[in-house]
Amino acid sequence: MAATKTTIVDVARAAGVSVGTASNVLNKPERVSPATRRRVEQAVERLGFVPNGAARQLRSGNLSAVGAVLLDIRNPFYTDVARGIEDRLDESGHALLVGSSDGDPRREARYLRLFEGQGVSGVIAASVDQDGAVYQELIGRGLNVVLLESQFPDLPISSVRVDNQAGARAAANHLMSLGFKKIVMFNGPHQYRQCAERAAGARQALTAAGLGDALTEVQVGQLNSVGGATAAQAWLAGDPGPSAIFCVNDLVAIGVQRELTAAGGYRPKRFPLVGFDDIDVVADRAVPITSIRQPTYQLGRRAAAMLESMNAGESVEHITFVPELVVRASTRPT
Repeated sequence: MAATKTTIVDVARAAGVSVGTASNVLNKPERVSPATRRRVEQAVERLGFVPNGAARQLRSGNLSAVGAVLLDIRNPFYTDVARGIEDRLDESGHALLVGSSDGDPRREARYLRLFEGQGVSGVIAASVDQDGAVYQELIGRGLNVVLLESQFPDLPISSVRVDNQAGARAAANHLMSLGFKKIVMFNGPHQYRQCAERAAGARQALTAAGLGDALTEVQVGQLNSVGGATAAQAWLAGDPGPSAIFCVNDLVAIGVQRELTAAGGYRPKRFPLVGFDDIDVVADRAVPITSIRQPTYQLGRRAAAMLESMNAGESVEHITFVPELVVRASTRPT
């Protein structure tokens, strides 16, 4: 038996307000007191309510849309992914709605509900959700999903990703080829799959070289240049000496390089540096940064194509791209 869909009446009852008040919170929130708004919003979240007024409005025209929840659209990696999605969708007359989760599972879930309420024909997501419950609800209501950089093996969800461990192994092997037997990795929390997988790949390379666990992780608070610079400043305060450096992404690498330069001049021989993603800007640095190149635009295009295939009734599929090392001056001793 199909599950009964939650209605605005259910939300109003759960929040202890009238249906009119609940409707105002969703459509004209300025008319409702902050305390009442909070009660209604909590009820919406608790019940998983999806308003359908916007969906009717969208479906009244000829345009269909796809929703994409990305970690941070300011990051050039996700900008390129989004452009790949957009270009592929445009070929079939679809529009793209985009939101940034900022690594917050609750914000991710809110965007998913918002997009569903807008009547999207499917969702593409770089998920930080840990158990996949919100996606199980979506597919239970008939909405197809494609995941970027993650998988929920027990759910009928397609995925497209890059082999993070292979990329990290390439980075570590390159740094070891320069004569370094230990690697410092500026990394984010392991709750992010990319962070966990890239650390695991670097450790695999070190272990295979007979160096055991010679990876030291430096925690980065934000996966951007500010986070990289802040972490590097604290690390340098300990006077670490010459070190091979691997950064979880290029934005972090830019911040680390900038702080090393400010601390006395960046020298690749002393601090060989490898990033991950190969965003355009790393090639234009004063000392261009060696990076692990991901096919970002192709990731987006493939995700959009997979979603269209699922909507056409085709089977779930999982695609993994292999990244490549691009060597630049940051790991060329001078």
